[in-house]
Amino acid sequence: MAIIALKGKPISTVGELPGKGTTAPDFSLTKNDLSDLRLADFAGKVKILNIVPSLDTGVCAASARAFNKAADSLGGVAILTISRDLPFAQKRFCEAEGIKSVVTLSELRDRNFGLAYGVEIADGPMAGLLSRAVVVLDGNNKVVYTQQVPEITQEPDYASALAAAKNAQ
Repeated sequence: MAIIALKGKPISTVGELPGKGTTAPDFSLTKNDLSDLRLADFAGKVKILNIVPSLDTGVCAASARAFNKAADSLGGVAILTISRDLPFAQKRFCEAEGIKSVVTLSELRDRNFGLAYGVEIADGPMAGLLSRAVVVLDGNNKVVYTQQVPEITQEPDYASALAAAKNAQ
C-alpha cells in the first residue's frame, strides 16, 4: 500500500501503482455517454491516465483542464481522466469547462480499476475514492511513468508526465 496524505494527515491506498516497465492491467470503464471502453480500445496509442478522486473538487478539475490544454501539443496521445464520479457528472463537468480533448471514464460498472492500479483509497474520509495519480503508458501498454501524488490536495507533476508521453511516442 502507498501512504499518502489528505491535508497533512496520513491515509493509505490499497496497493501500489504498476511498476515502470510492466504491462498495465486491463480495465473496463464507462464513458460519459454510458458506453464502456477497455484499455485495448486505445491500442497503439500512448496514454496518460489522469486518476482523480472527483471532478467536483478544485484540484481534480484543474488537472483535467491542464491535461486538456496540453493535448494539442501531444499529437495522438490519449488522455484519460478516471474517477468514481458518475458519467452524468463527468459529462456536465466537460460541457461546463469546455473539456474536449480528454476522455472521462468512470468505474460505474466495473470497480476493478482502483484495485488493479493500487489507487483505491483504503481509509480516512475519502475511503472508496481513487487517489490522485498519473500513469503514462506507451503504445504497447508498458508503464513508462508513474506518480502517486503524495498530498491529495496537490496537483500532479504535469511537466514530467507530458515529457514521458512525448518520449513514448
